[in-house]
Amino acid sequence: MKILLVEDDVETRTYVAKGLRQLGHIIDQATDGHDGLFHAGEGHYDVLVIDRMLPRLDGLSLLRALRAARIQTPVLMLTALGEVDARVEGIEAGADDYLAKPFAFAELAARIGALGRRPPLAAAAATKLRVADLELDLLKREVRRAGRSIDLQPREFRLLEYLMRHSGEVVTRAMLLEKVWEYHFDPKTSVVETHISRLRGKIDRNFDGGELLHTIRGAGYMIRPGTAF
Repeated sequence: MKILLVEDDVETRTYVAKGLRQLGHIIDQATDGHDGLFHAGEGHYDVLVIDRMLPRLDGLSLLRALRAARIQTPVLMLTALGEVDARVEGIEAGADDYLAKPFAFAELAARIGALGRRPPLAAAAATKLRVADLELDLLKREVRRAGRSIDLQPREFRLLEYLMRHSGEVVTRAMLLEKVWEYHFDPKTSVVETHISRLRGKIDRNFDGGELLHTIRGAGYMIRPGTAF
């Protein structure tokens, strides 16, 4: 398996990495939370082993950022905090398993093996979405078109993310109300139309690559390259 080990303690990191390599695994290492977040977003790993107490970005914050970015790679969290409350907090943040220090390497290897045998989740997704020259980075929360940065409000970002995840598909007003606004009823307002108009102005106006956000008359909206319907 390909495993990312995020651990700032040199002795622990060296010990774990050496043991896992001897078992035939490919190991990448990160020494702090920011570095771990970058590697987890850019690499394709079977399991992530993350220490809870990390510099720059702690393990729980790293884990929450990964899950917010739809990265569903199984995570084994290591910690010196063995209390029940600490374990529960880790699981609630998105950890798949929890191992308190000090631990036996055989148990660590067994737990990693169990996580690696889990079937991949269909929901696992890339951290970057792209349609033509428009790119949305879920980890950095950035949007660019033709290399130019586009400033979006949180709701606009969420709207664009949903549309890009369904690129080439018609997305109805009701779908947007439910998935982006979490409304399970029609509020009888123009909130969708207003946000679509603002988003279109930001991602389509003053770009040479053509219109990307289309209104499909009588049906809804669609992100795709090409001319309007």
